[in-house]
Amino acid sequence: MDDLRDKYLGQVMAAVDEAALEQVRLAAIGKKGEVALKMRELGRMTPEERQQVGPRLNALKNEIGSAIAARKAALEDAALDARLRSEWLDVTLPTRARRQGTIHPVSQVTEEVTAIFADMGFAVAEGPQIETDWYNFDALNIPGHHPARAEMDTFYMARAEGDDRPPHVLRTHTSPVQIRSMEATGAPTRVICPGRVYRADYDQTHTPMFHQVEGMAIDRDISMANLKWCLEEFCRAFFELDGIELRFRASHFPFTEPSAEVDIRCSWEGGTLRLGEGDDWLEILGSGMIHPHVLRSGGIDPDEWQGFAFGMGIDRIAMLKYGIPDLRAFFDSDLRWLRHYGFGALAAPTRHAG
Repeated sequence: MDDLRDKYLGQVMAAVDEAALEQVRLAAIGKKGEVALKMRELGRMTPEERQQVGPRLNALKNEIGSAIAARKAALEDAALDARLRSEWLDVTLPTRARRQGTIHPVSQVTEEVTAIFADMGFAVAEGPQIETDWYNFDALNIPGHHPARAEMDTFYMARAEGDDRPPHVLRTHTSPVQIRSMEATGAPTRVICPGRVYRADYDQTHTPMFHQVEGMAIDRDISMANLKWCLEEFCRAFFELDGIELRFRASHFPFTEPSAEVDIRCSWEGGTLRLGEGDDWLEILGSGMIHPHVLRSGGIDPDEWQGFAFGMGIDRIAMLKYGIPDLRAFFDSDLRWLRHYGFGALAAPTRHAG
């Protein structure tokens, strides 16, 4: 017993790392260790011998185990102390040079859009991203059978069984903010509503979460001519091209009447998109005169007031202006992409020059 004790306690103290300590543990008190083998011999002893040898073997096993635990704690403390010494830093030294952060293109373009429309007298309105289906659909003249209200296109919030309250959705557009703005301020008004929106779609030009900006202007004598001028001035300022040409095509949106999709003249020569030249057209936004039902939903009398509205994807116009080929890359959290397309922290947004 004394020889085993001296042997293994010496090996425990001599262990220089946890791996060596584990080898000692296995050799001494592991399932096939010396002490374990000795304890198996108890079955071949007389009762009197077992009474003498058994307690001594248990005491030896416990002593070696305690010594191993103490040595392990000492090794861990020594390792921590060595690490702290190696990672020591004089806080009075000059700071390391660090790369300046960058602004995400979506944030930059949102600021650009806001600055341009602010020069035209538009305020900024915001609203919740989780909306009731009344604000998201009914108030905007979108009927119950419309495909946009299907669960394959819209993210509905879960409801408890038997809950008969109106369902909530992740807003599919920022148009609900227009209703809330009309309720809050009445007419006349001019606002834009930038923000995140959500739809069940995912490919090179669609993502489940993206960004839109919608705008509306309501007054007594507003017409499509005002809408056309407003969008042309915005595109000239945003794309920084005087030769921008827009085409308005008749379309249908439930919340505007008449409605028009807006295309921008472009060229695809050599596989490169060039705006303001060529014989091709590229759709960039939707627009129209606000439907009387929408005005009533916002608490405004359509017999006295009228207005126009428009909406566009912030990510889409960022792709057009800065040559970004894939919409999904906006949300991949790839720092290499951000360093390539990102903007300096002090970069000023493009402002309307007129």
